[in-house]
Parts: sequence; C-alpha cells; structure tokens
Amino acid sequence: MSGDGRFDGGTIIAVSSNGTYSFTKPNRESITLLAGLGVEGDVHAGVTVKHRSRVAQDPTRPNLRQVHLMHEELFAEVGERGFSVAPGDLGENVTTTGIDLLALPTGTLLHLGEDGAVVEVTGLRNPCLQIDQFQDGLLKQVVGRDESGAVVLKGGIMSVVRTGGVVRPGDAIRVVLPDGPHIPLERV
Repeated sequence: MSGDGRFDGGTIIAVSSNGTYSFTKPNRESITLLAGLGVEGDVHAGVTVKHRSRVAQDPTRPNLRQVHLMHEELFAEVGERGFSVAPGDLGENVTTTGIDLLALPTGTLLHLGEDGAVVEVTGLRNPCLQIDQFQDGLLKQVVGRDESGAVVLKGGIMSVVRTGGVVRPGDAIRVVLPDGPHIPLERV
C-alpha cells in the first residue's frame, strides 16, 4: 500500500446481472455501472431499496446494496466442504480474486477497470435462507462464528456506485481506503 491509502486490490474474474428476481445471476461479457443506481438492467438497481425483504420493511430507504461483490476464494473454501459454487451463483454482480473484501472498512472506494467505474463499500451482505434453497447446508458455510463466538458473514460485500463505467472480467481493482479511523463492515 502507498502512503495515500491506495493499493492494487485484485482482479475481476466475472460480472453478472439479471433483470428479473432470481437467486443466481448469469455471467456477462460486461456490465455497466450507473452512478447512484447500480448495474444497468439489474433488478436490484435503483436509488431506493430493491431487495424484496427490505422493500417490505420500508421501500423509501436508500439502496446501499446497488452492487454486490464476492470473492472467488469463498468458492474454493466451500468447495473443500463438498459444495459447488461458481461466479454469479450466489447473486453477486462482481466476482473478484486476490483481495480480502471482508476486511475492507466502510467507505472504501474500489476503482474497477480502466473505464473509471468507482463503487463505495457500504457493508456486508447478510446471507439469507435462499442460499440453502440453492444448495442445502450452504448457508452454514457462509455464516459462521469466529473463535470468540461472534457471527462472521462471508457472503460478500455491498456497495453503491459513485462513478459509472463499464466493468469486464480481467479488469483490475484499485483500492482506496478512507481517511481517519476505519469502521469495520456491518451488514446492510
């Protein structure tokens, strides 16, 4: 990491979107991020919440879950326990490798690719029961406990689009940490 809080993060291995409500999202050649909205054409894009459970609670809340990022390393981890998961299977928009997404603080900026797209990390994905409908027992693999008993959410991170642009597999990720004390991610 450089002295200004910037460092190379990793690489995008897949991008996914779906215009209809479905747990999985098909992989695409590219996705377009729209500032303040999310992934163009994706069912979860919008200024206000789009996830069904959140809409039922309060449809006027801001959408802090515009873009879902997940680390490919999780797929290998659950694969060791007999589960088969591929990019887009768990509903993420951007699948990464080489970056510890879960360790990033709230407010981290992720510069995705060369087209200028920037997302701001808002928090952790809160995995839901749909994961067990996808593969029975998988939820226990992405929600666990650490040695102190605290809940650990491994289902990726959520973000909002600050600057739009096209994102493709193979694109680099540049990480810019926020100034000041770093606030650990919480579920959003």
